[in-house]
Amino acid sequence: MSEQNYTTSFRDPKVARKLIEQIEELVCDYPGTMTLMEVCGTHTMAIYQHGIRALLPEKIRLISGPGCPVCVTPVGYVDRAVALSRSEGTIIATFGDMVRVPGSSSSLLRERAQGADVRIVYSPLDAVALAEKHPEQQVVFLGVGFETTAPTIAGSILEARRRGLTNYFVLCSHKTMPEPMAALTADPELKVDGYLCPAHVSAIIGAKGYEVLARDFHVPCVVTGFEPLDVLQGVQMLARQAISGEAQVEIQYSRIVKPEGNLKAQALLAEVFKPCDASWRGIGEIPHSGLCLRPEFAPFDAEVQFSVAVEAPKEHAGCLCGEILKGKVVPKDCKLFRTVCTPEDPVGACMVSSEGTCAAEYKYGT
Repeated sequence: MSEQNYTTSFRDPKVARKLIEQIEELVCDYPGTMTLMEVCGTHTMAIYQHGIRALLPEKIRLISGPGCPVCVTPVGYVDRAVALSRSEGTIIATFGDMVRVPGSSSSLLRERAQGADVRIVYSPLDAVALAEKHPEQQVVFLGVGFETTAPTIAGSILEARRRGLTNYFVLCSHKTMPEPMAALTADPELKVDGYLCPAHVSAIIGAKGYEVLARDFHVPCVVTGFEPLDVLQGVQMLARQAISGEAQVEIQYSRIVKPEGNLKAQALLAEVFKPCDASWRGIGEIPHSGLCLRPEFAPFDAEVQFSVAVEAPKEHAGCLCGEILKGKVVPKDCKLFRTVCTPEDPVGACMVSSEGTCAAEYKYGT
């Protein structure tokens, strides 16, 4: 199947209309509103881009959760990266979005404008190559992301060790997804009736990663793809579960995601990382929701190897990014949205990343 035909097959208007009619029929007698949360930045962007909220019946409420890795990274991590960028002989290597995330008083973009050596890379192996090319300098890669990117960063550390590099380091802020979903489910102020589970993460951890939500919290979960028909079918599957009183983990995105996930990637994660407590913007510290380097990889751990003065973290007054990440408010509820906070001059992380809810609302919202 050609790429064009493949894409078109998941955007067929007739099939979309049939799915919408099925959803309408399912929820017509549902008491109140059914709240469904997506916890993937790519889902957030797809839902806004294709106007999916407007296609659904009023009884279905789609909300965005903490699915953007840049957005959930706490301001204290940005401050530490900024402090490291000021260290003589240090190269900061990072994916592009992190450069523009505001810290307490600066950003990596501002530091680069003032002379810091901050470089955008497209792979952790690019950072390893930088370290090999500049043995006289220390290269610190900003390890931000969920289970999707963490295996590639683990691989970069193993490759740096294989090459005998002693000037490659990772500043870890890796997060794992099931734990914050459980934390949000337990929040009495936020009633989530079902989750559109993240597809990229699920390709690594498998559908089994969400079994605790269905078993312990009786919340339906559906691992969903990114095309419009994927999302609509995911909603239809969640609505069917909610109406029937079921709570299972189903896979809509079966062409990619398997129940057991990617066992090789999981083994790589287990070799290099261990679970640890992690801080999430807006949510706070969640036990066992992060990935830290194992003690044997301490020589590659930037937080262990570099002692820098980091300012006390300070969020921008009025920014509601934290509440947006919890699904409790929407971008339009923030007084800064579209006024002082824009993609060109972002105040909060949710406006920086292309996967951020504020960025998606700004680009595609009305």
